[in-house]
Parts: sequence; structure tokens; C-alpha cells
Amino acid sequence: MPGLLRGVARTAVVAGTATAVSNRVSRRQAGRWAQQDTQQAGYYAEPAAPPPPPAPPAPAAATMEEKLDQLKELATLKDQGVLTEEEFAAQKARILGG
Repeated sequence: MPGLLRGVARTAVVAGTATAVSNRVSRRQAGRWAQQDTQQAGYYAEPAAPPPPPAPPAPAAATMEEKLDQLKELATLKDQGVLTEEEFAAQKARILGG
């Protein structure tokens, strides 16, 4: 039973991280499209300040194995170009600091 719980916890952490990254990428892309639309319309409008990020849920204490899995997933996202170097560094610090 503890193995099942650990697997469920790992899945929840990975899914939460993937959802947060996906939402961030979607917001960033929507902002870029909005900026391109205003530039194509013949005028430039200052981009609106992004809304503050939602408060992350209180994560369960992650084991070293779970942290390594999360870091591997983040590295894959960075290699695919989904995350910038700054976003990767911020997420890495969050994982290692938590």
C-alpha cells in the first residue's frame, strides 16, 4: 500500500507541475498574440501587466527520487523550448528548496 500512495503522490506532483507550466506557457503565448495583433493594427499598446500567479498548493514532502523525476521532466521541457532558462532555473530552485 505505501508504494501505491507514493506513486499517487508522485503523479499528483508531476501533474501539478505540468499544469502550472502549461498554464504559464499559454498565458505567455496569448500575450504575444495580443501584442502582435495591436502592432499589426498600426499602433503599439503597452502590454498589460500580467496577473499575479495563483498561490501554489501546499506540496507534500517530496522524496529525493520524486525531486529527481521532476527535474528530469523540467529539463525535457527546457530542451523542447517550452521553458526559458530563467523559468527552468526558477522551477529548479522551487523543487530543490521545497
